Amino acid sequence: MSHSIKIECNNQSLIFEVDKVAKQASGSVLLRQKNAVVLAAVAYDDIEVEEDFLPLTVQYVEKAYAVAKIPGGYIKREARPSDFETLTSRIIDRSLRPLFPDGYKYPTQITVLVLSADEEVDLQTMAVNAASAALFLSDIPIERLLSAVRVGKSEKELFLNPTQEELKNGELDLLVSGVDSDLLMIEMKVNGDEDGLNELNSDETLEALEFANSAIKEASKIFYDSLLPYKKESFEFTSTTSEVDEKIIEYIKSEKLDLLKDAIKSMAKSERAVELKKIEKAILNEKPDFDKDSVASALMQVKKEIVRDMILNAKIRADGRGLKDVRPISIETNILPSVHSSCLFTRGQTQALVALTLGDSKDAQSYDLLTSKETLYENFMVHYNFPGFSVGEASPLKPPGRRELGHGNLAKRALEPSIRLPKNQTIRLVSEILESNGSSSMATVCGGSMALKAAGVDVKKLIAGVAMGLVVEEDKYAILTDIMGLEDHDGDMDFKIAGSKDGVTALQMDIKLGGIDKDILKEAIYQAKDALNHILNIMESSSEDIILNSNALPSILSFELDSSTFGAIIGQGGKNIKEITEKYGVKIDLDRQNGIVKIEGSDDVSVSEAAEFVKEVASKSSDRRNTKSMPEFKEGQVFDAEVKRIVDFGAFVELPGNVDGLLHISKLSDERVDKVTDILSIGEKIKVKILGVNGNKIELGFIEKV
Repeated sequence: MSHSIKIECNNQSLIFEVDKVAKQASGSVLLRQKNAVVLAAVAYDDIEVEEDFLPLTVQYVEKAYAVAKIPGGYIKREARPSDFETLTSRIIDRSLRPLFPDGYKYPTQITVLVLSADEEVDLQTMAVNAASAALFLSDIPIERLLSAVRVGKSEKELFLNPTQEELKNGELDLLVSGVDSDLLMIEMKVNGDEDGLNELNSDETLEALEFANSAIKEASKIFYDSLLPYKKESFEFTSTTSEVDEKIIEYIKSEKLDLLKDAIKSMAKSERAVELKKIEKAILNEKPDFDKDSVASALMQVKKEIVRDMILNAKIRADGRGLKDVRPISIETNILPSVHSSCLFTRGQTQALVALTLGDSKDAQSYDLLTSKETLYENFMVHYNFPGFSVGEASPLKPPGRRELGHGNLAKRALEPSIRLPKNQTIRLVSEILESNGSSSMATVCGGSMALKAAGVDVKKLIAGVAMGLVVEEDKYAILTDIMGLEDHDGDMDFKIAGSKDGVTALQMDIKLGGIDKDILKEAIYQAKDALNHILNIMESSSEDIILNSNALPSILSFELDSSTFGAIIGQGGKNIKEITEKYGVKIDLDRQNGIVKIEGSDDVSVSEAAEFVKEVASKSSDRRNTKSMPEFKEGQVFDAEVKRIVDFGAFVELPGNVDGLLHISKLSDERVDKVTDILSIGEKIKVKILGVNGNKIELGFIEKV
């Protein structure tokens, strides 16, 4: 028997339908909100994996039929996931992973299908809420039910669950998931405008998170109370995390402790665990009766205890730093002579080489969103690559996976508000991670901001990023600045924050605990602010030494003109524009819709001279138009005319009073015409009819040749 549960909370009306569809799954729910319908289903295998990790897979899939479309392309079915689908899958995974009990090792699959979409509904928060409900209702031993909310901001006022239009025009996009008072996952970015970045200072950031947390408290309680009666009985679960042999642990602590501490220091310089392997081999040689897997597990456990004890009690880290210290930083700009700009950013043993390429509107990345009727274009791209050699692994290069897409997206969100990007320009940043020992995404942010500066891009403020960590044991805790790989692995939090000296532009948090105390989060944000200021001081000092790659950088000049003068700039058969491009060695792009001329060349002098010439041609054309005594034309009038110019889309003909009119190719015949020259030739006399008059623009229809 199916059940329909209607819930009103946070100014939203949701309907959870339980036991209606996908009843063979361990848990499933059909969630409705306005015209949007999302199905979430959970399934698991009853045989545990041997490895000590949570084998969770999440797939979020948008169906084209959800907006009454047939997929484009040669094959008319959904293919590889879009970036939005991949990033949404990551958000669901990061939100739900902390809910699983320790030692749960059953392969588990969460599938979320968008069956019907509504452009006014936030599909990401809806997907997280549906997935959480399906997981809670299943027989998997999950005792908590989270909720996700999105927060917007406009004119300094925070509000819940903004529409896509409100998000686009607002100052903030904050997505938070959690249970009761515990925050589990945070994604935040600000939107810049011509006046500035709209970054949030530390207090404003905490205010926004508190605002989201209040909504989460309300929603998660209502969800729990409403869905609890329909929850399946959880299967009997006993953690099968292998108990580490105490005899082996004692042997390591008594015989190999100094070697292990030296290995930890080595791991502070690399993500590789080569030294641990050497110790493991030595133990097995000395104690052949020890099990290899047990020795490896024991080493990892003792290593983790040492790292956490050093941090909590000695207040010192494996590489000798204090808890608030940032690793040494070096910055080199424009080290690649044929590239528009580049930056080699090194922080400790993490190194990112960021290369920037400038393009025009034609270079923008087109993409589709299920909730958008039109094709969208991405004019600012950040692509992140993580080759195996960056961590000393012999692995082949692969297409970007979820991690690469997620890190690139985070860097993009951090940097995009900081630049003024002309609407006819495209920027692509590529971050090649050459060495990694923690926080390569934040190195991408720092290197990306410097690469933008090194290309002469209009940068409002420099942006830096830093990753913060956390270690918690009972009533003790320590917040770590600029974490390395070892601390990420053995710590309890990965909290990435990016911004200028005036505030935060992007924020991302994942927590391994069941949530994070708000006082600790507040302390982490203020501690991160000090680190960001330290890094930004180094970046600002380095930016003073930037020398532009003048030989590689294109010289680009954009200006507005009356689009009615573009015909004179082009000239008959493109004669004028061809002569200008050849004489000055430039490329000219005319945007009729917006009346923008963009001239690009190898040097400033040739571009400036070409621009002056184009403006002179446009001015003369405008003067001639203004001095003409244009006759009054009315719809339906018939005239004899002469074909003066032929273009791909039609022909320009001369009407009485030396007035030009456009005869579009579609008006030449009732049947399709591939080329205007198949019907007309320059100088030919024809009879035309006035179809419409809009200012100086006259639309004509073809009657016959004279």
